[in-house]
Amino acid sequence: PGPSWEQAAWRSWGEVAGKQILVLGLDGAGKTSVLHSLATSHVKRSTAPTEGINAVCINTEEAKMEFLEIGGSESLRSYWKMYLPRVLMLIYVVDSADHERFPLAKQLLHQLIQNDSTLPVVILANKQDLKGAYCITDIHDALALSEMGDERKMFLIGTHVAEDGSEISSSMKDAKELIAQLVSETQ
Repeated sequence: PGPSWEQAAWRSWGEVAGKQILVLGLDGAGKTSVLHSLATSHVKRSTAPTEGINAVCINTEEAKMEFLEIGGSESLRSYWKMYLPRVLMLIYVVDSADHERFPLAKQLLHQLIQNDSTLPVVILANKQDLKGAYCITDIHDALALSEMGDERKMFLIGTHVAEDGSEISSSMKDAKELIAQLVSETQ
């Protein structure tokens, strides 16, 4: 058999090391839908879990951005740390209405960034449109973002992916502009 997806991804990853944006978060947080919205400015909700890696390239006037999303299921989380040292920034997507899993989302986020005090982090508090979604201040507390250190550029943005086919929400546009600006500053 040919190389596994991990080997193939790792090879292609090496060619553009240092220019990519890693998109992580628990399964079901909405990473794929968010990425599709950022890439096309139109909404296509994805309900199927990402099995492995999903790479998306987005060009804006400010920057060329390569996003690498790794699935959030338990079996794939072991790969997260392997990719972290080679990225420009981390985008961490959380489901604002999934209260039960905030402790796990917090634990994984803090483990990811503990060895890199300067990696910029953009946290997308997704699914803000759902009933029972935590507001931004609650999410800030639930993820203990005040413990992340002062040296790091860190942003927390509330987002939601609108209905299929519609244009992306203003919160997604804001997130896209912020990410593009960070990329142009960091490269």
